[in-house]
Amino acid sequence: MLKKITVSLIVLITPIAAFGQSEKPKKAQKKLVTFSEHIAPIIYQNCTSCHRKGQGAPFKLETYRDVRKRGQMIQHVVESRIMPPWHPSDGHGEFAGRRRMDPKDIQTLSDWVDSGMKRGDAKKAPALPHFPTGWSLGKPDLVVTMEKGFKIPAAGPDIYRNFVIPLNLKKDYWVKAVALRPSSPSVVHHVLFFLDESGKARKLDGASGQPGFSGMGFKRSGSLGGWAVGATPKKLPFDLARPLKQGSDLVIQSHFHPSGKVETEKTTIALYFAKKKPTRSLMNFQVPPLFGRFAGIDVPAGEKNFVIKDSFKVPVDIDLITVGAHAHYIARSMKAWAVLPNKTIKKLFYIGQWDFNWQEIYHYKTPTRVPAGSVIHVKLVYDNSADNPNNPFSPPRRIGWGLESTDEMGSVLFNAIPVRESEKAIFEKSARSQFFKGKGGQRLFQMLQQLKQFDLNKDGKVSRDELPKMYHGAIERLDNNNDGALDLVEIDSLGQKSAPSRTPKKVDEKKPAKNAKKKYYFSLIVDSSPEAPPCSKMSSSFSHSLFSRGAVLATAMTECKIVGERCRPEHLKTE
Repeated sequence: MLKKITVSLIVLITPIAAFGQSEKPKKAQKKLVTFSEHIAPIIYQNCTSCHRKGQGAPFKLETYRDVRKRGQMIQHVVESRIMPPWHPSDGHGEFAGRRRMDPKDIQTLSDWVDSGMKRGDAKKAPALPHFPTGWSLGKPDLVVTMEKGFKIPAAGPDIYRNFVIPLNLKKDYWVKAVALRPSSPSVVHHVLFFLDESGKARKLDGASGQPGFSGMGFKRSGSLGGWAVGATPKKLPFDLARPLKQGSDLVIQSHFHPSGKVETEKTTIALYFAKKKPTRSLMNFQVPPLFGRFAGIDVPAGEKNFVIKDSFKVPVDIDLITVGAHAHYIARSMKAWAVLPNKTIKKLFYIGQWDFNWQEIYHYKTPTRVPAGSVIHVKLVYDNSADNPNNPFSPPRRIGWGLESTDEMGSVLFNAIPVRESEKAIFEKSARSQFFKGKGGQRLFQMLQQLKQFDLNKDGKVSRDELPKMYHGAIERLDNNNDGALDLVEIDSLGQKSAPSRTPKKVDEKKPAKNAKKKYYFSLIVDSSPEAPPCSKMSSSFSHSLFSRGAVLATAMTECKIVGERCRPEHLKTE
């Protein structure tokens, strides 16, 4: 009986096993991905506008052969979101002209590379896109070109150079957009557009024997935005436009990157004017202000997570029109958000992986309303470790705020309009008060007040000849009436009603005051240690530390004349 049952079980089990084997689902085969049907549309939509003949990208992506040759590299840069260049993260503001590739397209491209990069039926490939040969915004109102070309060497460090283009305008205009056409696209990385009403920049241009000049030795009277590789020019929305006054020179600040061969750049600029004066005022503000000059940017060597925070309370209802950011090499991320009066959080902007080489201004798809009483917060993060591939120093060294690209700075920049034009002055006053917030702002106010002591002839003005060399830049930046000097009224007006509550008391020079502040004198010696600051900045940075201690800076100081060295104070004498 036992034997019979056993046989029966075997008979029953065997067919079940056989049934299971015969019905096992087959592994789905991946769809064959080809260049002609699947990859060409992705490349043409996302890449070819820059990667074509006559544009700034270093190679073409127009044909199957072009794309196959660099297939693995393309796979890497799109999977890592290096390309297409679009740095704002989704969910932190909606922007016009978004260039972020769809995840499905990234996967398709990756599958094509992994499967051998087949061409497929060439007849099924779409036609190469047609790109306009003229200006993308139509016929410009004014086209100007650099008078002389500037030669860029085949190799070497990046070059920053200013060039003056006289506009010779006989009346005031309002600018809706600016477009740029480089003559040597492969060497031009980005360009900023400034205005100069004083004529100072024109005198500097060519003074060295070469076209243009370095640095910012003139007072900017306005800005018309900028241009970067891959950026598409856009007209300001509504009736918004930037002022362009009669007699202004256009100053273009160009960033050149050597391409491997000697090239000459002679940039052409197209200007588009508004038909009438705008009814709304476009205003800008930064958080933190002054590119973080007094925000405490001083990043120790090896520090991976150095954080700077700042905020701005919005005094009136505003609409944000554009947003951008600026920093140098060791910045890692930048985030901006608003806390509304009802405690709701509105995300405004976020770049999680900062890239010094891609600094754009982003236009909100629609104006972003920020009501009065809201607080706009900004968080900047810096990575000064050896793990940061963008770190300009190896091994890392302490990096503080400064104008050189190997220094640091940082700010989120907004362009906005007041909802009610009548409240423009209220907003401007509140934005100005940003300069005097916190310890850094108090130090700035003290510095401005200290400038008064240099009025040696007591004529109510501080002239360039009366100031130590380190302060000559103050004349260019703060001289509102362009008379070549700082009126004491001009100095006071910068901090009016927004300066710290404790203002310096007037001191009777004939009668020594009790607890009078001391005067400090110092000289400099060369110090090659990595921690020593550059000599060109030593006197300025050291005097700032004296101001923070409430000292009066002596006028008879030693000027630093050592170029390319690092140095420190050798001796301090007090009186």
